[in-house]
Amino acid sequence: MQLGELEKQVLQHLWTESEADAKQVHAVLGVSRGNSLNTIQSTLERLFKKGLLSRTKQGHAYFYRAKVDREALIATLITNITSDFVEEGEHSLIAAFSSASANLNDAQLDMLEHLIEEQRKLRKG
Repeated sequence: MQLGELEKQVLQHLWTESEADAKQVHAVLGVSRGNSLNTIQSTLERLFKKGLLSRTKQGHAYFYRAKVDREALIATLITNITSDFVEEGEHSLIAAFSSASANLNDAQLDMLEHLIEEQRKLRKG
């Protein structure tokens, strides 16, 4: 799954606002970017078809909500990218995360350790 710049901005907006229709998104993002209302509507529709947004009809307008949270989307995108390069059972993904962690400070490493422990607890039931 690939996301365009406007799609990313729409998702960011919906993660902070929780729900909006096309006119509301256009007022915040479209006007400043020079996008038409039609472009914003098309972007919302694409994100809906990709399964990233849900929508409910209220009167004549659809109101959109983010269907996935930010962390879940990042995990999905990482999985999609790495699946092209990493075979099942291969350790290069772990090595890549280890290399990326070299730029983290102690507090961020502590947070990462905490998140790993939480995942272990979830697996154990």
